[in-house]
Amino acid sequence: MSHALLLTMTGIAILGVIVTITVWKLPPVIALLLGTLFLGLTTGVGAAGTTKAVTAGFGEVMADIGLLVTFGVLMGSLLTLTDALRRLIELMLRVFGERSIPYVFAVSLSSLFTSIYSDVLLVLTAPLARRLGPCMGRHGKALMGGALTAGIEVGLVFVVPGVAALAVAGLLEVPLGQMFWYGLIVGLPTAVLTMLVFALLTPRALRWNPALDEIPDEEPREPASGGTAHSAPAPAGAAPGGAAPGGAAPGGAAPAGAASVDAGTGGVLVRQDRRAGLGVSLLPVVATLLLIALGALAPNLGWTSPVLVFVTDPVVAMFAGATTSYLLTCRTHSRAEIHAAMGQGLAACGPILVLSGISGSLGAVIEASGLAKVLGGAFGSNLLPPLVLVWLVAAVLHVALGSISVAAITAAGILAPLAGSLDTPLVFVALAAGSGALFLPHVSSNFFWMFQTMLGLSTRGTFKTHSLAMTLSSVISLPLILLLAAL
Repeated sequence: MSHALLLTMTGIAILGVIVTITVWKLPPVIALLLGTLFLGLTTGVGAAGTTKAVTAGFGEVMADIGLLVTFGVLMGSLLTLTDALRRLIELMLRVFGERSIPYVFAVSLSSLFTSIYSDVLLVLTAPLARRLGPCMGRHGKALMGGALTAGIEVGLVFVVPGVAALAVAGLLEVPLGQMFWYGLIVGLPTAVLTMLVFALLTPRALRWNPALDEIPDEEPREPASGGTAHSAPAPAGAAPGGAAPGGAAPGGAAPAGAASVDAGTGGVLVRQDRRAGLGVSLLPVVATLLLIALGALAPNLGWTSPVLVFVTDPVVAMFAGATTSYLLTCRTHSRAEIHAAMGQGLAACGPILVLSGISGSLGAVIEASGLAKVLGGAFGSNLLPPLVLVWLVAAVLHVALGSISVAAITAAGILAPLAGSLDTPLVFVALAAGSGALFLPHVSSNFFWMFQTMLGLSTRGTFKTHSLAMTLSSVISLPLILLLAAL
């Protein structure tokens, strides 16, 4: 088959995926599989070859990320029960003061709480952000909106165990320890620089007008069940905020007197005499990240102990974090509450796993069709640096599809067969895909509307905060990635 025909069929397949998601409102997993099957059947792979490539590609991705995503999501679901997020932010505010509020949010959300789904993380933090906004003056709500975006979305795509970061790393076969270190090196400066630039733009360039950009109503109250975190409504179809659809905070009835809900912050107040200290509550996340980081450093330091290799394996580290989270929550919550949290976490991670697996199927079909060589030639044409082209692919997909995770994972699935020929370490390909997937969220994004409702903004105000801050993150992170790759 000619190169022109291969590229034409690929363009039709990708355009078909976009149309079926955005116009016909089919779930991304169905649309992506239809596009994959169409591509295989029209590019000479054949019926038998297409089904073989689909199952083989799916299985390879599940082997790489299935357990990692599952344990990461479980750890995040259990973490929402400990009230650690609210307590950490309030501690940092006491230490650094009110002037640092946006930066405290951006840094903490983009580093320590990436295992919590983005929609749940928004529900947990938005009430606190709305309460603190007026303390910062006329532009306070705008600054808090930018901070939530910079923290939540940057962590999602760059910092392990963010779901999108895990999925893209698995699709491109990037070692998880390497993804963690480089993701942190890119993610934290991106979050801080985004807030610096956004804060400079807000007073003048944005012309923030509370009368037009904010909705002066009461904070949205989510129904609470006993002592649990609030549940986030997740629209059907695409994944909200780039996370898996259906992500919600765990529910379940708490024993009488065991906990109460703080209406001012949306947080959960566990009974004081049984609540673990903040350091203990954060231990599962911190220990997991340290083990993964140590696993990446150990070979360079010449540490080859079998015990060390075992405990720093990403699957073992994530499993240990999830298990430790379970044991800690057993001290403060009922068994029914904990099981409800775990059940909802498992249900929520299913769609993202299936989507990642089908993206692996797409990559396998692209490789079987010979398209990988054609695309490799396009990436090697020197018209633009390969990492910039990777960024562009993910950016276009995000603008078209409206979901960060769908865009990043689909871009990684397309690029996986030719990633080795891009003459750059795969970790930077993964980071460039995540960076592009942050570009220009708009009305096609479920998270856009959820953000507007939870922050009490008008559509105009949501464009000025969420859309601008996320686009800044995308544009700021790309030079950082290119600089790291050049070192």
